[in-house]
Amino acid sequence: MEESPGSGRHLERNLWRTPLKLPPLTIRLQETLDQLSPQELRDFRTLLKNVDAEPRVKELRLELEGGNASGLAQLLAKYYDSEAARRVMVQVLQQLPRADLLQRWRSAAPAVAAAGQVIPRKMAKRSYDCMEDELDCYDLSGSRKAFLMCVQKNRPGAEQDIQWMEEWLDQCHFERTLCIDPNKMELLEKIRSFRDGLNEIKDGVGCCLVTLMSHGEEGFIKMNNGEKISLEGIFEMFNNKNCPALQKKPKIFIIQACRGERRDIGVETDDEPMDSDDVSEKRLPTFSDYFIIYPTRAAHVALRDPHTGSVMIRAMSNVFQEYGNKWHIADFFTKVNNRVVHSEFNLQKEPVKVTLVMESTLTKFVYF
Repeated sequence: MEESPGSGRHLERNLWRTPLKLPPLTIRLQETLDQLSPQELRDFRTLLKNVDAEPRVKELRLELEGGNASGLAQLLAKYYDSEAARRVMVQVLQQLPRADLLQRWRSAAPAVAAAGQVIPRKMAKRSYDCMEDELDCYDLSGSRKAFLMCVQKNRPGAEQDIQWMEEWLDQCHFERTLCIDPNKMELLEKIRSFRDGLNEIKDGVGCCLVTLMSHGEEGFIKMNNGEKISLEGIFEMFNNKNCPALQKKPKIFIIQACRGERRDIGVETDDEPMDSDDVSEKRLPTFSDYFIIYPTRAAHVALRDPHTGSVMIRAMSNVFQEYGNKWHIADFFTKVNNRVVHSEFNLQKEPVKVTLVMESTLTKFVYF
């Protein structure tokens, strides 16, 4: 079953902040970092660990917050003032090398861009404008279909989760099918009907997203009467054999349910290509193009507040409100996980920590 704090208060310090206007230094850093390819951004983070500047960015901070241009820019702005940031950018850009971006940071007046030098903001990538030499994006121009199941009974805060998810799905242009408080038979019938409907769409499906919010245990979700349904069985309904309409299409599953009863109280911290032939190109693995997100590790509880809803679902909504659909789905959930990991939650006055778990067999990027 999911865990909620009951009489304990759910503390969410620094978790759901109102978006603030970014400082000039952060904006300037992000304008530069936005010009880097994904590989260059990864190289930038590696080089940053060895720059001759103090204080050094902690590797843990870099991993948790520096996974994209926006997060990395904000992290650098936290560690360095304008002059120190200028020296760091010069050192790293020289080693990349990106001479086209270097001149702007060699100026002795870092707060003011050189005359005539304006780095344009990079628009969020979509399936139709991906850059060459990067992994292709899925074509989401077809129908976007979502199945949203939620057990509300005896799950205070679940109605709030439905609202968060409906808003998010609307913003991502999904047509949704609702399934509220079903028993086992009802859920199986409705999700099979949803799957069969996908196979009948003649103009093509762009993406399928299934959200299941309920009680659970490892490998299963539970109905109110205790009936269990295998998650693996649900995943199989949408594989390349059982749902041909979704072949080479992203199949996204958002699971908001416990995976066991264990609780993590946390710890104290300081702050080459394969050859292929024509035959292999005609076949697909049975399970490809999946992306599954869990709210907690295997065998552990998930967290839901009776007033504000599930920690993961609310984090999804708030991250989307702040950043929109600019990120690939894995990067989006990495940011969501950053929020979840740094939230504070108490059960019977004992702290409980969770971290999201992503499983992926995606072969391309997903941008909503």
